[in-house]
Amino acid sequence: MTPAQWVLGFVLAQRLLELLWAQRNTRRLLDQGAVEHAPEQYPYFVLLHASWLVAIVFSVPPETPVNWFWLAVYVLLQVGRVWVMASLGRFWTTRIITLPGAPLVARGPYRFLRHPNYAVVAGEIAVLPLVFDLWLVAALFTAANALLLRQRIAAEDAALASRRLTSSDS
Repeated sequence: MTPAQWVLGFVLAQRLLELLWAQRNTRRLLDQGAVEHAPEQYPYFVLLHASWLVAIVFSVPPETPVNWFWLAVYVLLQVGRVWVMASLGRFWTTRIITLPGAPLVARGPYRFLRHPNYAVVAGEIAVLPLVFDLWLVAALFTAANALLLRQRIAAEDAALASRRLTSSDS
């Protein structure tokens, strides 16, 4: 297996496992009375992320050299991803799900940024293609992600607004 195949295989496996975890958390939260906000946005994010991965996979022949600098940056982003997911725990999903009465998470990276998960994902979308010298893929998908994130962050902020006023560290 070449380094390019290993990296892409890792990312695909990681994303599939994360989707399973997100689905489990979503189901549990909804069963507890949580509410999904802006569900109409979700298919666009699924399409964006799936297209991004497909574009990379189909643009990278197995013998493609790996840019080790950008791979190191991507690995650092994975540390950030794990930190975000560990901080959110059972509240981490790929949808905007709120559980009434639950305090907002204010630990981990949430002490410093309001939306650290989106910062990590934006970095990943830009950086993973650069691991394989796919500058155009990085630019196009970063721009598309930025357009979608504007709406998603607004929807998430609106969904959490009332809880921000009364939240304490959880």
